[in-house]
Amino acid sequence: MFEFLLCSLLTIFPDYLFRRYVQGKRFGREITLYSVWFELRWGITACIILTISLITLIFYFHPSTKSVTSAFRTVAILPEAGGRVTEIYATLFEKVQAGQPLFKLDSTEEEATAEVARRQIAEVDAQMTVARTELVAADGAITQAEAAVRQAQDEYDTQVELNRLNPNVVARREIERRQVALEGRKGALTAALSSKQTLETKISSLLPSQKSSAEAALKQAEVDITKTTVRAGVSGTVQQFTLRVGEVVNPLLRPAGVLVPEDAGRARLVAGFGQIETQVMKVGMIGEATCVGKPFTIIPLVVTEVQEVIASGQVRASDQLIDVTQISKPGTLTVVMEPLYPGVLDDVPPGSSCIANAYTNSHDEMEAPGTSTLRWFYLHVVDAVGLVHAMILRMQAVMLPVQTLVLGGH
Repeated sequence: MFEFLLCSLLTIFPDYLFRRYVQGKRFGREITLYSVWFELRWGITACIILTISLITLIFYFHPSTKSVTSAFRTVAILPEAGGRVTEIYATLFEKVQAGQPLFKLDSTEEEATAEVARRQIAEVDAQMTVARTELVAADGAITQAEAAVRQAQDEYDTQVELNRLNPNVVARREIERRQVALEGRKGALTAALSSKQTLETKISSLLPSQKSSAEAALKQAEVDITKTTVRAGVSGTVQQFTLRVGEVVNPLLRPAGVLVPEDAGRARLVAGFGQIETQVMKVGMIGEATCVGKPFTIIPLVVTEVQEVIASGQVRASDQLIDVTQISKPGTLTVVMEPLYPGVLDDVPPGSSCIANAYTNSHDEMEAPGTSTLRWFYLHVVDAVGLVHAMILRMQAVMLPVQTLVLGGH
């Protein structure tokens, strides 16, 4: 209607003035209700064509949408593993800080695992002490074996020397017995040295490795114990938190509640514009919005992101072929709009429904040296008609509470 009234001032109204004051025709005489179409047919036709053109121009270059919301993402309150609740630290609607404990699960199994790891560490320390004692005993055994080897070597050498001087004094069998005894003493010395080396390896490598494994198991158990205390991942408000002691919480099936972050939905608006606006919507466009949660207020915005794809066309792999008719429903072009000035969205409740406009700005092209006069005039008209859409948005901001509270019956 507004566009029609505006266009009538350029078509029907001058036509009427010409026929009334130039041709002398009078309204109610020559110009009657029955002769309006014949008398003003050119003005009416031009008005309709101009109105349609103006509406198309406004809505194409300065798009508007009612599919706008201050979308936000909540954080599910979930443990990393399932368990039974033993303690609850938070309450419903409580404002919590990041890292603050919310509730605790039964940690009996994890604490038992940690205790086993501690006992293993103590056992390894005891084995280390015993191994050091055995190492001292091994040194003594080596000394004893070395003395026995020397004694056996001396006895063998003596028997050999006596046999060399007088073969009839020492029997050949006695020399062989002394030689076998010497080899046995050498074998005992080798075994003692090997035993010492085994103990040294056990003290330097095996037992420290076992202790490190036990310490790692203890650390893992302590981490598991820490995980039984569920903490807030971000600062925000606890919602739908009706947990009770004794309930079983599962990270896949039974969340404990929802955490709404402090800055949820207060940094941007997400709008869905028609697909026909794909070639018009650009990052950097200035926009405006009015929201149900903040009536009688125009919020200045700027387009910061334009999604390159239409969400309705996405296909998920499955065992069935997709019929195009199932995904052919026109979707919207997702656009992210952020406040032009800080703080203007702070009073808008997250999740509010809004109405938004985006305005084309051709200033740079108009100021470019190669722009022709006709092109400059056309771009100037395109930018100027954005005022109409801005006025319509302000009328919507005034009427929105009336439509919601009075005409909507709420």
